[in-house]
This record gives sequence, structure tokens and C-alpha cells, in this order.
Amino acid sequence: MRTRKSLLAVAAAAATGLALAACAPTAATTGGSDDDGAAPVDVGIVYSESGPLAAYGAAYKEGFEAGLDHATGGTGTVAGHEITVTYHDDAGDPEKAVSQAKDLIGKGYQILAGTVVSGVALPLAEQAEQNKVLYVSGPAAVDTLTGINRYTFRSGRQSLQDVAAAGTFVDPQGAKVVVFAQDNAFGQGNLAAVEGVLGEQGAEVSSVLVPEDATEFTPFAKKVLDAQADMVFVAWAGATTGAMWQGLDQQGVLDETTVVTGLGDVATYGAYGDAAEKVSFLNHYFPGAAGTETETVMLDAVEAAGGTPDLFTPDGFVAAQMIVHAIEEGAGDVEAMVDALEGYTFEGPKGETTVRASDHALVQPMYQARLVEDGDTWAPELVEVIDGESVAPAEVTG
Repeated sequence: MRTRKSLLAVAAAAATGLALAACAPTAATTGGSDDDGAAPVDVGIVYSESGPLAAYGAAYKEGFEAGLDHATGGTGTVAGHEITVTYHDDAGDPEKAVSQAKDLIGKGYQILAGTVVSGVALPLAEQAEQNKVLYVSGPAAVDTLTGINRYTFRSGRQSLQDVAAAGTFVDPQGAKVVVFAQDNAFGQGNLAAVEGVLGEQGAEVSSVLVPEDATEFTPFAKKVLDAQADMVFVAWAGATTGAMWQGLDQQGVLDETTVVTGLGDVATYGAYGDAAEKVSFLNHYFPGAAGTETETVMLDAVEAAGGTPDLFTPDGFVAAQMIVHAIEEGAGDVEAMVDALEGYTFEGPKGETTVRASDHALVQPMYQARLVEDGDTWAPELVEVIDGESVAPAEVTG
């Protein structure tokens, strides 16, 4: 088991790993040959077609299909290997996902991908290690996935990159940073991440943690004001989001300090109400943010197929690029495919993207954004591109 530097210890509470029994694969599907002598390759995508994160799953799948078409030049083959993709709905359930993974491995699949849920990604990573198959996770942001084992990679960003991006809104050295979050595992995990990242950079980090069942936010907003922070980092989810932002705005928090939070998928843009223009957003991706040729290819392909580009569309596109590269370099040999991905640098839709060889972190640009009125809706606008190396997570060693 690898150990991680202090910055990466902050994500341990994000999800709980499951003790899972491995299953021995049967003869691999890739063992057969086509007429050209190159074995076909099966890829199993385990993702949320249904469940609470189905919208994320849809964006991932649309991106994957566009990426596969792009990376194979529209042929669905690479180096003579036909790529066959099957999709499997985990519904956000770890047990269901593991059962599907075991079934696919038992059928000889050597490549698995997908997963938008951190609690699903971790047990699938265990399956990858136990059975020595390649696993490329999707949007699941749990930090402990980085460096977890030799066979697991990721095609999206992780939570520590979000927090590091938040730190670009102020100079962390000597800054007073308040984390405003729900008092649950999600909020506590974000507090630990801010302490680990911005605290290590010299910030004085404190918190205002709010009970999950709170519906009146005035007293908590006043605590934030009393802290006289240079930056307030907000980590919030659920039905009280709109009321929370209204409470912060009414108490003047948004006028008195820099308030930073993550910009989510398109469906969340309206949740901020009148507070939207006063909030600074760190961002993994929004359509049009990158301005690269590869992004244009992705957007055009998804829209032509009737899809809607969104927050996690690049995660699917990048997964396809990585898998095609792995197959091209080492189809039929998992160890060779892993070697091919370690240190791989390529032009993803967000720009230059690198799979860090030592721990498989995916180094990529991040963004500062704001929301602006667009008729009776809100739309994101790019403020600044953040260089990937400057917000790369601390290296996992071991």
C-alpha cells in the first residue's frame, strides 16, 4: 500500500472501501483474432445510467462516445483491434457495480471504465488490483483513488485540485480562510482538504459547520462575518442550497469578502438566485471554457449526436483517449497497457493533460469562472485558465 504526503491524507473520509473477493477471469475475449490477426478488445463501462447521479453518467457517456470516435478516427478500431464497448448501469450502488465488474472480468474483459460515484470507484479499484485488469475511473473525485494501486487510473480531476483552484483567488500565505459547510462527512471532508492544501500554503483555516437539518442560516452567516475572513470557501449540497445562499447574501457576507465555491453542472446555475453575480467559482469544466481544437471536436460531436455538453463530458472523452492509447500500445497485455498510460501526455479537450507516472494523478487545467445573466437564466463566463501543474495534487509516494 502506498503512503501519501500530508496533503493527500485529507480525503480518507470521502468514501469507505469494501472488502471484496476477487474472481478469476476465464479465457480473455481478447484471445480470439480477427481476419487481420489482431484480437478484438472488449471494454466494460460501469456508470450511473440511473440513480441520483444519472445526469453525470449521461454526460460521461456522451463524452466517451465522442472521444472514442475521435481517438480512432471514426473507425472504432486501433492498430487493427476492433473495440467493443458495453455499458452497465451501477445506479450509484457499490455492490451492484462490483457484481457487474466481477461478471465482466469473469468473461475475460481486461479493461473497465466509468463511475461517477466515489463510493463505487474505490471498490472497483480493489477489483482491478485483485484481478490485474486496467481500470480508468470517471468523474469520481475521491482523492484516495490516486495512487491506490498500479492498475487504477482516473479520467477526471480530484477534490484536491478543486481546493487548490480555490486557493488561486487569494494569496494563501497569511490569509484567513473560513470553510462554510454542512456538518456531515461531505463538509468535514472539504474542511480537511482546505486545511491540508491551503493550510499547508500558510493560510489560517477555521470553519463554520452547519447542522444538516438547519433551515435558518442567519446565525451562521453572522459567525462568518465575525471571522473577518479574506476568503470563505463554501461546500454545500442538497435542497437547502438556495436558502443558504440567500442567507449569506442577506447578511452581507458576499459583499464583505471573497466567497468561493465550485461551479457544478448546468442544472445548478439557477440555484444561487440574486447571489450568483457575487460568488467566485472554481471550475473543473463548462462548455466553451477551454477554447481548444479538441474541445471543439468534442462539443460538435456530442451536439451532433443529440447530447448536451456539461461538467463531466470531458471525463468521458479523456477516458476514451486513454483507453485507445493503452490498446494501441499493449492490447491483450494489461501490464503493457498500464506502462503505456504512465507518464502519457496528450491533448485532451481541456488542453495538455498528463497521467502522472508515479501515482496516476491526472494533471490538467482548471478554471476560474463567474455566472452572468443570460436572458432569464444564468451562464458561465471564463475568468482565468489555471495551469494544471500549479494545482496538481501532492504526489503519492510509496
